[in-house]
Amino acid sequence: MKLATLRVDGGTRAVRLDGDTLVDLGCDDLGALFAQDEWATVAANASGVTWPAAGADFAPVVPNPSKVICVGHNYTDHIKEMGRELPSYPTLFPKFADSLIGANDPIVKPAETDALDWEVELVVVVGKPVRRADEAEAADAIAGFTVMNDVSVRDWQFRTIEWTQGKIWDSSTPVGPYVVTPDEVGGVRPALEVETLVDGAVMQHDDTGTLLFDPVRLVQYVSTVIRLNPGDMIATGTPAGVGHARDPKVYLVGGETVVTRIAGLGACTNKVVQAS
Repeated sequence: MKLATLRVDGGTRAVRLDGDTLVDLGCDDLGALFAQDEWATVAANASGVTWPAAGADFAPVVPNPSKVICVGHNYTDHIKEMGRELPSYPTLFPKFADSLIGANDPIVKPAETDALDWEVELVVVVGKPVRRADEAEAADAIAGFTVMNDVSVRDWQFRTIEWTQGKIWDSSTPVGPYVVTPDEVGGVRPALEVETLVDGAVMQHDDTGTLLFDPVRLVQYVSTVIRLNPGDMIATGTPAGVGHARDPKVYLVGGETVVTRIAGLGACTNKVVQAS
């Protein structure tokens, strides 16, 4: 199934994609859907109001997750381009609900930066509560996958040795448009082509099958530290090709169209605009 949160009539609705139609699932958003024990059955059997998929206004797939955990240094080529050693453990940092925007919303370049960068990422969306999950529990907790552009403010990210201040800017992070269930992408360790295009030029290209720490391992690792709740998201890291690692460096200045896409999941397509 492909599931989304649709902006409609001044609110949001959880929907399922059926061909070229979006079917109402009886909940305000996917966070409310995933909070139900039998969410997959509810989603599969729903037959509510419909809307056309063409021209849909997508909200973040889960607008208010209890947490978004991001992973740094998880693709070998990206680790090398940033001049780092291969890690023994995942590098984690948080992102907040206020940072998230819809899959086609504009990315507003903050006035305080001259180093705005892109990062396409596969995102794990959690479908049931887990704490200290073993491998089978972690695999079973994965509701599906979606796409994120972990837009990064590099000059703020590298002000200190801790990155968070460069990763959490308000309304900066497209995520969506769909959460796609594992059965549609080859399981809970999918090998999917992932790439970023800026004004049509390919800037990042890799395969999610090359992740150092795969989705199941990440659910196990993060749930050891803190409980994961339905609707929580884990962004699994970005491949090589970010603007900051190029020579000369390339940053988003405003006016560009950035497409971050993953085969089988869809794409975030965002215009970069200057802050007013």
